[in-house]
Amino acid sequence: MGIGDKFRELFGVGDHSLHPDGLDELKIGDAAYDDWDVVRDFDDLETARAWRQQLTDAGHDAVITSDYPLNEYGRGDIALRVPPGKWSEANEALDEPV
Repeated sequence: MGIGDKFRELFGVGDHSLHPDGLDELKIGDAAYDDWDVVRDFDDLETARAWRQQLTDAGHDAVITSDYPLNEYGRGDIALRVPPGKWSEANEALDEPV
């Protein structure tokens, strides 16, 4: 057993790939959303989920998509999308002060 194995055992990390919260909300490689308008781009799933929640709380349809699976830390090329023609309304909702 190497030192790396000792650290993983001691701290309980690295045994399995990480599964970030919200992966079930992410649409990966789903062509059904290709024509939806991109409102914002994100590098991490947690931030994308928060912005999506803000839109859905305001009554807008919104999804988070990625062309490729995210890494084990929930990072990748993520887009927040709304149905075609709804970009302006969604963008206004995101820009409104809370």
